[in-house]
Formats: sequence, structure tokens, C-alpha cells
Amino acid sequence: MNLPQELRYTKDHEWIRIEGEVAYVGITDFAQSELGDIVYVDIDTLEKQVSKEEVFGTVEAVKTVSDLFSPLTGTVLEVNPKLDSNPETVNSDPYGNGWMIKLSVDNASEIEELLTAEAYAELVGA
Repeated sequence: MNLPQELRYTKDHEWIRIEGEVAYVGITDFAQSELGDIVYVDIDTLEKQVSKEEVFGTVEAVKTVSDLFSPLTGTVLEVNPKLDSNPETVNSDPYGNGWMIKLSVDNASEIEELLTAEAYAELVGA
């Protein structure tokens, strides 16, 4: 399983990459493999404030729909436009082109509460 060391993770299987005051958020390689073929990503929180652990959207796979939880408190600044026409990018490149949202970092101290790659690997038994 692919777990980039520079990212932080949530118990709900989201990853986060901090770039200055902005965080990129997506789902982990483990999550996409558990979901199977992703057919639709629905995020309706653009330009809205979301709290840590609040639902910011859903991801739909062939057999299930799963909520997406915000790893931090912030405002959804951008939704990945590529996912409208190519939701399967989440399966093929979850940590790259398969990112889901860009989020403002409103409370940097919340970052420290997220899991390291090692802690996440332990959580999922990798």
C-alpha cells in the first residue's frame, strides 16, 4: 500500500498535504481500494466553512456511497475540476491528480492531531 510519508492522515481514511495556508485533501490508497471503482464524486461545499470531522462531500463507487470528512477546520477553496469527468482518477492517482478539495487552514494546531503515515499504517493493518 502506498502511504507517502510527507502526508497526514485521518481515521476516516482522508489524507492531507499542507502547502502554506492551503491544504489539499483526498482519500487514501487504502480507502479507494476498499471502495472499488469510483464513479462519482459529489462535493457541494465550495466556498463554505467546514469544521474538522464534518462531511464535505461524498464519493460513490459501483456498490456504495461513502461520506468524505474534513481533516481540518477551514473553507473549501476549490474542488478538483478533473473529477467531474474523470472520477476514476481517485482510483489511479489518489495522492496526486485524484485530490478532492483545497481547504484553507484555519487552525494550524489541528494538524498535530492527524495521524502520521506510520500511525495510519498501523490503523489499517498495513
